[in-house]
Amino acid sequence: MPPRPIDATDTSVVESASADILLDVQDLTVDFPTDDGVVHAVRGVSYRLEPGQVLGIVGESGSGKSVTSLAILGLLPRTARLGGSVRFRGTELLGRSDHELMKVRGDKIAMIFQDPMTSLNPVYSIGWQIVEALRAHHEVSRHDAAERTVELLDLVGIPRPRERAANYPHEFSGGMRQRVVIALAMANNPDVIIADEPTTALDVTVQAQILETLKKAQQETHAAIVLITHDLGVVAGMADRVLVMYAGKPVEIGNVDDVYYRPRMPYTIGLLGSLPRLDATDQERLTPIAGSPPSLINLPAGCPFSPRCPMREQVCEREEPALRHTDGIEHQAACHFSGSLAAEDAVPGDLFAATSADVAEPMAVVEAGGGPSAVQPSVRRSRPGKGTTP
Repeated sequence: MPPRPIDATDTSVVESASADILLDVQDLTVDFPTDDGVVHAVRGVSYRLEPGQVLGIVGESGSGKSVTSLAILGLLPRTARLGGSVRFRGTELLGRSDHELMKVRGDKIAMIFQDPMTSLNPVYSIGWQIVEALRAHHEVSRHDAAERTVELLDLVGIPRPRERAANYPHEFSGGMRQRVVIALAMANNPDVIIADEPTTALDVTVQAQILETLKKAQQETHAAIVLITHDLGVVAGMADRVLVMYAGKPVEIGNVDDVYYRPRMPYTIGLLGSLPRLDATDQERLTPIAGSPPSLINLPAGCPFSPRCPMREQVCEREEPALRHTDGIEHQAACHFSGSLAAEDAVPGDLFAATSADVAEPMAVVEAGGGPSAVQPSVRRSRPGKGTTP
């Protein structure tokens, strides 16, 4: 029997699903066939998103963060091979036609892309584009939609919103264009907003303003947010939970406090240690992660992080660890030594360095980049306050 078409007004679907779960992603996989082989871009991503919750997804470039979210909305090329399950309010989204997904995109699930110039049509005014987004999903007059557009532009901080609604995207600065994209995402009061690197191309001052605008959008729409970013400081300031991805797969997931205070995966420890801190002394060096992420076509045997990990043992090269619970049911990590890290009273960074002392090759690589201190990410310090860099 073919999948039942998605009807945004069908309340029976909503009633049959758990009221506490908006988006349920289970074992999502995405492969891209190429001339060189199959790119395993996403390998078993699972998470659940509740109303009003903010989930931060972090990781290096190429870790599969954006592909995961594009797969949810059916925005990947036709050559992509998808597996697993993506349920919105109990209704399966994978395998749906574009016509069916159009009832969800922009209405129930909205997306804020990294580059606003690729999200906005350069030949139409921004007011016209927001009006059309409203009229595409609701029976509303053009006059009422135009008035709602002015309200949205004012809400996201566009000065003289009635006048600026007639302007074109090229007449706005980068920060103002991103505000317009956030207004577009808010237009239909979505249940879920996916924000893909919403502040990457902006300077620090504008980044803070855009994050405040995003918070205002959540307050206005009561939406849950999936926040994709490289910036752990942004996650500290906004997210309730964080999912760390590496080589297309989740390697740690938990509440933000758990992951920041008690990281149980060496890659997460490396991410935390590689960022500058406001409370660091002049003599403290950054802690880079040696090496580069592996090819997603030819993944190494065992743990994909093991070639870069100073804690690696032989078991890491033979067997890829699965996500397992540590420090309670809310915190999971994919590391053979996560239990040891959880049981130790010592600072995880100290244990990290001590364990790596006998692993000559990874240590040598790191020493070439700046000495043994480079493998001692400091997680001793308390988690920074909201909006600060970890």
